[in-house]
Amino acid sequence: MSERPLYVIKVGSSTLLHPEIFAEIAAVRGRGARVLVVAGGAEGIERHYGSIGRTMPSLTLRNGDTVRYCPPEEMPHIADAYRRVTLPVVEAGLAAHGLTVLTHVAAYAGLVTGIVNKPLRVTENGRSKVVRDHRAGTVTAVDTERLRVLLDAYDVVCLSPPVRDADGGSDLNVDADVLAATLANALGADHLRLVTGSAGILTDPADPASTLRDAFPGTAGVYAGGRMKQKVRAAELGLLGTADVAVTGPHTMSDPEGWTRFWAAEPSADLALLSRAVQIPSVSYDEHEVVRYLVQWCRERGIEARVDEAGNLVAERGEGPRTLLLLGHADTVPFNWPVRWESTGGHSGAHATDADADADADADQDPVLHGRGSVDAKASLIAFLEVLADTGTPVPDGWRLRVVGAVEEEVSSSKGAFHARDHYPADAVVVGEPSGSGALTLGYFGLFKLRVTVTVRSGHSAGFEALSAPDHLTDSLERIRRAVLKEADDALSAVIDLSCSATTESQTATAILNFRVPPMADLDALRTAAANAVGDDVTITFLRATPGCAGGRSTSLAKAFGRALNRRDIRPRYLLKKGTSDMNTLATTWQGVPMVAYGPGDSALDHTAEEHIGAAEYRRGRAVLRDAVAVFFELAGAGDRARRQAQEVTR
Repeated sequence: MSERPLYVIKVGSSTLLHPEIFAEIAAVRGRGARVLVVAGGAEGIERHYGSIGRTMPSLTLRNGDTVRYCPPEEMPHIADAYRRVTLPVVEAGLAAHGLTVLTHVAAYAGLVTGIVNKPLRVTENGRSKVVRDHRAGTVTAVDTERLRVLLDAYDVVCLSPPVRDADGGSDLNVDADVLAATLANALGADHLRLVTGSAGILTDPADPASTLRDAFPGTAGVYAGGRMKQKVRAAELGLLGTADVAVTGPHTMSDPEGWTRFWAAEPSADLALLSRAVQIPSVSYDEHEVVRYLVQWCRERGIEARVDEAGNLVAERGEGPRTLLLLGHADTVPFNWPVRWESTGGHSGAHATDADADADADADQDPVLHGRGSVDAKASLIAFLEVLADTGTPVPDGWRLRVVGAVEEEVSSSKGAFHARDHYPADAVVVGEPSGSGALTLGYFGLFKLRVTVTVRSGHSAGFEALSAPDHLTDSLERIRRAVLKEADDALSAVIDLSCSATTESQTATAILNFRVPPMADLDALRTAAANAVGDDVTITFLRATPGCAGGRSTSLAKAFGRALNRRDIRPRYLLKKGTSDMNTLATTWQGVPMVAYGPGDSALDHTAEEHIGAAEYRRGRAVLRDAVAVFFELAGAGDRARRQAQEVTR
């Protein structure tokens, strides 16, 4: 399965008249995403009927709305309109940007099938009648396996109505917006964009700047008329899937200021940012959307925020030569599932203050957020941002409080953390990783990662003293393990990948061997031990050698958290974790800088399909963090005063 993010983008045939839309789609593809475009056809159908001199029949519904009449004899003409007018426009527009494009009506080869809707009750000449041959339908099945193959084979795949009738009748017309949402849900898309002619849904149709910024199920319909009703319907359908959903304008695909974003219901205002951040998928290399949303959130609160050269979120308050860095990460591991809040009791969880939050500690009354990233580690990053935005947490003169939401923490590149290491020096660092609200992580094991490859001559496995490549590899891995553990007996090891290949001349086996090594392990000694454990016929490539790191309880940061936890009547637990984090990356060059990791949530849920966090746990972690930051600055102020006094005595 491809790990590249998937965008489903619905564009109407009138939108296709704006060439900017193709540049915007090309930009999405340029970020490495897979792109499925769903093309609507009202404009194209009208043009096609005009070109063939045919009158488009229509029906008047009992509410007065007019719809296209699609009896069986009209369906071939409607399909032709898509094939001859709309889809060629999409293909030409995207090809002009150098993209390979596959276009089809969704009925093609049964890519999408449906069933016919119930007979339509209409008004004709002032009298009510039932129309039974209207070929409008509802999607019931999507050939997701075939579509995924196509999405990997082309830069852009574009589908349009109609869909195939599952019962064998003539093809069925379906609403293109609803088709897009249905496809997004079926394919587990990451992002769904419904492009319209205005800047999202307008609260005042006469004011193009009156974009409804945030919508929830049942709240946007009051502003929707005509075709926009179907977009609202499609957007709310999209909320049932994994994608983040937005109605955008034809020129605002890259400008969230012109979007109406749809969100699942939230239990209270103080949980909104956490809930929304989790709803925006951000598997590694696809952090763009969530980082952009968080930058916008910061700027709306007067916080200086930007996206840096690595793609990191960078937000800060205060000015001065000294910095307290709160380093979280914006990415998650695959895969996503629909985000939801569940209440374990009858309580709404609608508390807005920390005092209320303390009273909300009863787990039976605690709403729980389920979703990828809820623990690892968006809860930590969002708590960082909310503390940054809390003007009740003063940043003293000479200090800067900086939050970085790093990219690619969950993959070996650690691009965001390396960029932070090289560009954002700090005097102390809190890394955003789940420790649980009542615990503080003082350090992490290091990572020692090797690729081991053996190649032998091809031969029959029944031959005398035959040694296959997998056999040789298995023996070599065990030798390397023993040698490394002799140097670092607390290390943990695991083979995380295996592969074999063969030609007529040789057979090759390769494994990735991963060690978690304690902070004091000598990585050069480990390299030497691994290399000496095997012969010259075994190739070892050292993929990663990141040292472990650990600080004590007496650093200024650990003291600050100790006092903050004490204020909340929490007896702290101190952790040395076997995994790694961006703390390890910083520690490759940052020496003597106090670092801890802290964040709400149970780290045992990291990378599992049960990942979730309770509102009380999140609120308590946020409150402890806010107190710890305040105490740290108090301690730093005391330290600064002591240094100044010492300098005055010396003079």
